[in-house]
Amino acid sequence: MNRKAILLGAAAIVGGLATPAQAKQGDVLIRVRGIMVAPNEKSGSVLPGFPGEKVSVDNAVTPEVDFTWMASDHVGFELIAATTRHSASGRSGTTGSIGKLASTWVLPPTLTAQYHFLPEGKIRPYVGAGVNYTLFYNEDASSGLEGAVGRTKVHMSDSFGWAAQAGVDIDLNDRMFLNIDVKYIDIDTTARLSTTAAGVQKVRVNLDPLVVGVGVGFKL
Repeated sequence: MNRKAILLGAAAIVGGLATPAQAKQGDVLIRVRGIMVAPNEKSGSVLPGFPGEKVSVDNAVTPEVDFTWMASDHVGFELIAATTRHSASGRSGTTGSIGKLASTWVLPPTLTAQYHFLPEGKIRPYVGAGVNYTLFYNEDASSGLEGAVGRTKVHMSDSFGWAAQAGVDIDLNDRMFLNIDVKYIDIDTTARLSTTAAGVQKVRVNLDPLVVGVGVGFKL
């Protein structure tokens, strides 16, 4: 075998190893991320008993799995699955002195349509927009709240809203890639507190979290 043939063979091998994990039409991508859900809450007053007293909602960190089906080389549809636990606390006045008022689990299935700018590149940015339906479950009153107003039942209304995202996939090898993703999710809810001593109190909260994720993806 001559030198030219050897060089051509080596180049073919290296080129094969360097093949990017690019997504093409019909591919299914699975991403596993660690995400931080950071609410940008805007709270109304706790009414009718505590006008002017608002609530804050804490951040949460959790694992997330999402699936993307590529309808074309440029267009994909992503569905995310993750759930987080959040607490609501009073900010001032009577509710502020109690502190933590209630907690809930949040499940926001979100479907986005994505546009991938460089489907054949090793670094592939994308943007997306879509909808979410957010369910609140296992709502609980805090011991501090129940100590102040007696036994309390908490209910939070589900939410339907829009979502936007931006992210990037960066190849690690021919089937695996690093993913960085940011979403904004429109989530609004009304918390209903049915208390023993203070009757029924309600507070409207626009949660509207930023969801920042970092993880790895795989092409099936």
